[in-house]
Amino acid sequence: MSKNRKKIKKYQTSNNRFKEELEPPKNISFSFKYWQSNHEKFSVRDCETTYFFTLLERLKNFSTWTVQELLSNRSSAIRCHPIGWNDTTEDGFGLPNEEQLVDTPYQLSISTSGHGRIHGFFIGDIFYIVWLDPKHLLYS
Repeated sequence: MSKNRKKIKKYQTSNNRFKEELEPPKNISFSFKYWQSNHEKFSVRDCETTYFFTLLERLKNFSTWTVQELLSNRSSAIRCHPIGWNDTTEDGFGLPNEEQLVDTPYQLSISTSGHGRIHGFFIGDIFYIVWLDPKHLLYS
């Protein structure tokens, strides 16, 4: 049995018994709760429609992965890695209580064809998107 899977009991109404099933690994979910849509540097207002289709396809694809699969993937197409603020133009996301909220900031590549990056952080299996960076300006 996989270490990632837990047994759960599910109630079957047809015969009033509990059925044991394997709980599937939890995949990544995305939240825009902390998205800074009005950030001057990380605006998507002038992006072409293809940018948004590419972004949604990438998020859909990533949502079939577990956090561990994403973080351990070394593909140059994914480019998932922690953000070292000292190497960037920013010194943090600027969120209230960021020190308690953000354990490790990450960036993800949207595509290999120049659609920029997604910046945010994980809490459990949820990736909170803070900035969409279509022009890859965080490292400029």
